[in-house]
Amino acid sequence: MENLVNHQEWNQISEVELVYRSKVKASLRPILTSSKDVYELLLRSWDKNKIELQEQFKVLLLNRGNKVLGIFEVSSGGVSGTIADPKLIFMAAIKGNSSNIIICHNHPSCNLKPSLADQELTQKIKQGGKLLEINVLDHLIISPEGYYSFADEGVM
Repeated sequence: MENLVNHQEWNQISEVELVYRSKVKASLRPILTSSKDVYELLLRSWDKNKIELQEQFKVLLLNRGNKVLGIFEVSSGGVSGTIADPKLIFMAAIKGNSSNIIICHNHPSCNLKPSLADQELTQKIKQGGKLLEINVLDHLIISPEGYYSFADEGVM
């Protein structure tokens, strides 16, 4: 098989640039010290029209001092599930210059018990974080009436 690469095409390669710009002063960023803090922040930022309608998966991006750099919506699914792509989670974490992350999703049924898929995903994301030196501090499952914290339950 012949290599028919036209060398002029080498000039038509996309350039990738990584940039981090924050619109929020470091002194104004909330600090998360407990799963209750995380839950309260999530409830304030979650779309109230969707929390009991469809499952959504988000990642909180944190610096080394656990100050919130941002919240990224990874996916929005149906009534009983959504896809949480680890590549998107870590893409957001890296682009956001995060040292720590907290993953979270809602259960529209308000049943806070984690499924086997929730448990497996948590371990998968935790392993990916170790490789990238991004600490996965917790995984919260939320509803309007409460939350489940993997860290508080000792399963992180």
